[in-house]
Amino acid sequence: MAEGFLKALLRKDEKLSAEFAAFSAGVAAYDGDPASIQAIETLQTGWGIDISGHRAACLMERIIEDSHLVLAMTRSHKNHILSLFPGARQKVYTLKEYSYNLKPDPAYEPYDYKMDVTDPFGMPSNVYNQCASEIKEAVDRLFEKIRQ
Repeated sequence: MAEGFLKALLRKDEKLSAEFAAFSAGVAAYDGDPASIQAIETLQTGWGIDISGHRAACLMERIIEDSHLVLAMTRSHKNHILSLFPGARQKVYTLKEYSYNLKPDPAYEPYDYKMDVTDPFGMPSNVYNQCASEIKEAVDRLFEKIRQ
């Protein structure tokens, strides 16, 4: 859903769409899997964004190397990415951490769920709507940072 929102914003800005691209990949994705029906319906109904052509990709080293910025949906995903690709530390954040300038305390911090995007997988449509709104707000802030 985050990729769908960002691509929709980039399509509206000719200059930025020439400079930036959005691509998603998962730490536990199965290459070629489509987006969930609930995610497709949520974005189409709520925002007129069509992600029905989306296909999952597994996160690979080449993707990390080619990316200027890698945004994870949760801190556990971020930590997993960093365990696989420790050299990417300077470009891996959670979406909310980057978009809202949140800084975890490296010395000690109990798990702070405000840095995570809610995972709607397998949940009813109202949870998908809540998650999409959460992602949309963070992606809008991300887009403003990119524009600046």
